[in-house]
Amino acid sequence: MSDVTTGPPDIRPGSTASPLARLGIWVSEHGKIVTAVWVLLVVGLGIFAPFVEKNLSGAGWQAQGSQSVQARELAQEHFGGNASHAIQVVIRSDDAPLTDGDGPAIIAEVTRILKADSRIAEVVAPQPGATLSADGRTAVVLGGAGADTNEMVKAATDLKDPLHELSTAVISVNPTGSSMLWSDFNAANLEAMLTSEMLSWPVTLIILVLAFGALVAAGMPLLLTLAGLIASAGSLVLINMIVPVSIWAMNFAMMFSLALGIDYALFLLVRFRAARMGQGLSTREAIAQTMDTAGKAVLLSGITVLVSLSAVMLVPSPSFRSMAGGIMLSVVYVLGATLTLLPLVMVKLDHRLNKFALPWATAGEHRSPLFEKWGERLWKHPVAWGAGALAILLALAIPLAGLQTAMPSIAVLPSDASARVGYNDVKAAFGDGAPGTLQIITESVKADEAQRVLNDESGIAGVLPAMPATDGSGLSMITAVPSVDPSDSALAGTVDRLRADLPDGSLVGGAAVENIDLKNQLDSSTPLVIAVVLLLGFALLLIALRAPLIALLGTLVSLLSTAAAFGVARLVFQDGIGAGLFGFESQGFLDAWAPVFFFAMIFAIAMDYTVFLLSSAKEHWERSGDPKEAMIGAVAHSGRVIFAAGGVMVAVFFTFSLSGPLPPKEMGIILGVAVLLDTLLVRLVLLPVLLRLTGRAAWACPAWLARILPNISFAHN
Repeated sequence: MSDVTTGPPDIRPGSTASPLARLGIWVSEHGKIVTAVWVLLVVGLGIFAPFVEKNLSGAGWQAQGSQSVQARELAQEHFGGNASHAIQVVIRSDDAPLTDGDGPAIIAEVTRILKADSRIAEVVAPQPGATLSADGRTAVVLGGAGADTNEMVKAATDLKDPLHELSTAVISVNPTGSSMLWSDFNAANLEAMLTSEMLSWPVTLIILVLAFGALVAAGMPLLLTLAGLIASAGSLVLINMIVPVSIWAMNFAMMFSLALGIDYALFLLVRFRAARMGQGLSTREAIAQTMDTAGKAVLLSGITVLVSLSAVMLVPSPSFRSMAGGIMLSVVYVLGATLTLLPLVMVKLDHRLNKFALPWATAGEHRSPLFEKWGERLWKHPVAWGAGALAILLALAIPLAGLQTAMPSIAVLPSDASARVGYNDVKAAFGDGAPGTLQIITESVKADEAQRVLNDESGIAGVLPAMPATDGSGLSMITAVPSVDPSDSALAGTVDRLRADLPDGSLVGGAAVENIDLKNQLDSSTPLVIAVVLLLGFALLLIALRAPLIALLGTLVSLLSTAAAFGVARLVFQDGIGAGLFGFESQGFLDAWAPVFFFAMIFAIAMDYTVFLLSSAKEHWERSGDPKEAMIGAVAHSGRVIFAAGGVMVAVFFTFSLSGPLPPKEMGIILGVAVLLDTLLVRLVLLPVLLRLTGRAAWACPAWLARILPNISFAHN
C-alpha cells in the first residue's frame, strides 16, 4: 500500500450541506435580517466616518523603546517640551534685521498664539547664537511640546494658518519641525488620495463593465466595497478613541480594500451567473454552488491576506501596527460583505444582474474559450513560455541588488509646504545640520564629560551649553548641530560614535535620530516579517490544497513578482528614471518602510490570485483526476477573472502614482508593477506551467500528512 496519495480524493455528494453553502442559502432566505444588520453597521459606523481624516493621527513613526524615543519623552517631561516634536516657528526678513520694523511685533504675536494653545508647553524666544541668526534676519520661536506626538500634529494643523497669516510682504512666518512636517504631509496626502479615488472609481467601473458585460453587475462590487470602507472608517475613528491610529491606516485601507473587494465580488458574481444563467440551476442551487466553490476560495484568500498583513505587527512601531490593523479591519468588513450581503443581492437581483448588458456579453459563460486556448498553448509548450516569463522577471529583479533605503527626507513635501520652507530657511541661516539638531540628555554630573565628547566629534558642527532641568530631576540637555543634512547617511555614523563615547546613561535623540532608529528597527525586522509571511502563506495553501509540492511552488513564485517590483522601484525612485513623468523629486533611495510593508501587501495580493487559480485547479483535479484538465480547466475558468481583477488592481494602484507626495507614488507604482507582473507572468504563465511540469506529483500528499490535514474540497456536487 502506497504511503503517498496521487489520485483524486473521493468526493461525497451533499456538498450543499457545507458551511459556506448553508450560509449562502441562509442569507438569501433571511434577507430582512441580513439587510438590517448591514444597514445598522453602515449607518451606525458611517456617522463617524466623515471624521476619519480629522481624528486619526499622522505620527507614530518611531521605534518603540529606542533611545531617541526615551530622549523625546524625557525632553517633554523635564525640559519644557523642548523635544523633537516641538513646533518651531521660523520668522525670516528679506531686507532688515528682525529687531527693526514689524519684526518685534510679529515675534510677539507668534509668541502669543503659541501660548494660547493648551498643547504648547514653554515658549522659548529667539536666542542669539542659537536660534537667532548672525545677521538678525532669521529667528526661530520654539513652541514646546505639551502633548504626545499625535496631539502635536493636530496642534500644528490648527496653528499653521494663524501663524502664516502674520506674514507680510517682507517677513515670512513658516512653522516647521517634525509635527508640522506630518501635518503638511497629511494635508498633501489627503488631497492626493481624494484625487486618486476620483480617478480610480470611473476607471474601475469601465474595467468591470468590460469584465461583466453588464452595468448592473459591474456596479455591485463597487457598492459592496463602499459599504465595507464606510464601516471601516467609522470603526477606525472609534478605535482611535482608545489607542492612536495612523491616518495611513485609512489611506492604505481605502486603496487596498477597493482592489481586493472587487476581486472577491468578481469571483463570486462570475460563478453565480454561470450557475444560474449557464447551467440553468435554481437560485438556491446556484448560490449554494457559488459559495461552496468561489466562496470557499474567497474565504481562504481573505484569511491569507489577513495572515500576511498580521506579520507586519512584528515591527515594534505604532504607525506600522495601526496601518496593518486598519487594512486588516477593512478586509474583514469587505470579506463579510462579500460572503453575506453579496449572495443576498445576487439572489434578489437574479437575472436583473444582466441589465444594460453589452451586445457581446455572455452571462452564462464560466469557462472562457479564449483562456482555454491559452491553457492549451501553455500545456503544449511549457518550457518556452515558462522560461520566457522567468527571464523577464529575473531581469527586472536584478536592480534589486543595489537597492538603498532611508527614512523620507524633506523632499517628500511639496516645495511650498510650510515645513519645507521653514526647514530651508533654517538650513540657509544656521547651517546644513541645523534642521536636524541632536538632543543629548545625560545626568548633570556627567554634562561636562558629554560636552567634551561632543566637541571632539568630527560630525558635530556646533554645541550649545548644557541646560540643566529646573524640576530637580538631575538631568541636563545638550543641543548639538550636526555638520550634515538630517537625511545624509553620514549622520547615522555620527550617532553611533556618540552613543559609544558618551558617558553611560546618556541618551541621543532628536527627530533625525528617531528616523535613524526606526530605519535600524525596520532593517532588523524585515527578514523576520518576510520569513513569517512565507511560512504562514505556505501553511495556509498546504491546508487548503492538501498538496505540499504545489503549495510550496505557489508560495515561492510569489517572490518573483515581488523581487521584480522592487527592482523596478530601485530604477524609478533611487535612480530617478521616470521621475519627471511621475512628477516627483528623487531622494536617491527608497523609503525605508517600503520593503517590509509593501512586501506583505504584495505577497497578500499574489497569494490572493494563487488561491483563485489553484482552488480552481484542485476543483478540476477532484472531479477528473487528470493533471491536464486540472491545469487547462483552472486557466479556462479562473483566467478571465484573474485578468480582470488584475486590471482593476493595476488601475487602482497606478492612479495613486499620479498625484500627491512621494510615498503614495511609491505605493502606487510598486504595487501596480507587482500586480501587473504577477497577473500576466506568474499566475497566467508560470504557475500553470508548474502544474504542467509537475503533473500528478503536484497533487501528491504523503499519507501521514493527509491524515493530519483537514479534508477541504473545492468541488461541488
